[in-house]
Formats: sequence, C-alpha cells, structure tokens
Amino acid sequence: MPRPLGELEDAVMTRVWEWNRPVTVREVLEDLRQDRSIAYTTVMTVLDNLHQKGWVRREQEGRAYRYEAVSTRAAYSAALMNDAWSESDNPAAALVAFFGMMSAEQTEALRDALRVTALDGSRESREPPPGPEEGPSQR
Repeated sequence: MPRPLGELEDAVMTRVWEWNRPVTVREVLEDLRQDRSIAYTTVMTVLDNLHQKGWVRREQEGRAYRYEAVSTRAAYSAALMNDAWSESDNPAAALVAFFGMMSAEQTEALRDALRVTALDGSRESREPPPGPEEGPSQR
C-alpha cells in the first residue's frame, strides 16, 4: 500500500511530474522558494527520501544528481484510490458514497474513463450493468 505523500513530498513531486524531465535539487529549490522559505538541504533530503521510497530515480551528473519520476501522478492517485477502496469492508457502498461526492466534471471524467476501458478491451465484460429499471431477473 503506497503511503500518501507528505505535504513537502507532494510539493516536490508535483514539480517533478509537471516538468516531466530530470530535475536538480537547485531547480526544485528555486521554484519552491517562490512560495516558501526553504533550505537547499531540506529539498535534497526530500528528494533523497523520495528516491529511497521508489518515487524517483536518480542519475549522477558531476557532484549532483538529476531526479526523474518513476511513474505518473495519475498512477499514484490510482494506487491511493485502489488501496482506500480495498480497505473498505463494503466496497460497493464505498463506491456509491464516492460517486455521490463527485462533481459534474469528475462524473464526466469517470464516464470518459469507462468508455476508454471499454474501447481498448480491458474490461472483461462489455455488457453494461443493469439500470435502475432493469434488475438481473428482468434480462
């Protein structure tokens, strides 16, 4: 189960994900300093911790390292959602509650995602679930 990123880890990873290229501690530091006062060694420690946890890979360049994301923010978010869902003692109820919290934009994104998975064949059954007016015995 991936542990959720801490606030500073998330701030650092956000930059790594958005820039989508190998980054240096100095680059991340300079961008973070637009929002907060932070030390070089703090950013270096966070990136080293992210490397130890497997979120970034690094390659030495001279005396410094360049860090690059191992996976995407979408994959990270999906893993967190999957883990949270699997922890539920009633996964169906958890999904119903989650869907009830979704905005119109999120609902549309879910519909789009379901269409994509149906089109690429990754769903085992292409038969849609029964609607509210059609139960299993009415098929």
